[in-house]
Amino acid sequence: MSSSAESRERILSRLYNAQQYGRDAYVPQKKVWTIRNRPKEKNITEFMERMGAVRTEVYRTKGTEWVAELQKLVEERGQKTLLHAPSTPTGKVLAEKWKKKSPCKLVTWKDSIEEFKDDLFACDGAVTGCIGGIAESAAVILWPTEEEPRLMSIVPPLHVVVVEADKIYTSFQDAIKKLKWNTSMPTNALLISGPSKTADIELILQFGVHGPTDLVVFITE
Repeated sequence: MSSSAESRERILSRLYNAQQYGRDAYVPQKKVWTIRNRPKEKNITEFMERMGAVRTEVYRTKGTEWVAELQKLVEERGQKTLLHAPSTPTGKVLAEKWKKKSPCKLVTWKDSIEEFKDDLFACDGAVTGCIGGIAESAAVILWPTEEEPRLMSIVPPLHVVVVEADKIYTSFQDAIKKLKWNTSMPTNALLISGPSKTADIELILQFGVHGPTDLVVFITE
């Protein structure tokens, strides 16, 4: 008998015996949920190091300086279009500070995906905000809305995320507590850590297989 067949018989035997003798199902012990809190600067340092390890470009800027840095970056790369949502805080700042004569033109997200589908897939990149970052997980937390939908972060080859320095948390548990998800749980929270990647191809980690091939994060003070 193969090992898989033996395992199957063993599992079925336990289930049968539990029914026969009325044994209680195994209940694992509850682990104590502890939240670590570290200084802001240490969180930012770890966030940048871990993000860099998964091929994410991370930059620190002050105020709205990230717009000029982003404009310089996309122009150097020869990108022609950049998608944004002007009704969001991030999109509003981008639209106000963007130099109109730039060879990279801003594209505005439209409500109807059916009408906007062709333009969406033609965009070189997209800029979104986020509700925070996680140092230990090297991730940004997105909360998609109708104004800034999930498609903006998964379709264009370049995804740019703007995160406030004060909203980089130590751990996922820390983020849940400080963002008060117990009273306002997001319906579709996304944790993004680096560009798209997969290890399904001969168990070798490959980047840029599906979704954005580049992720750029601006930390603003």
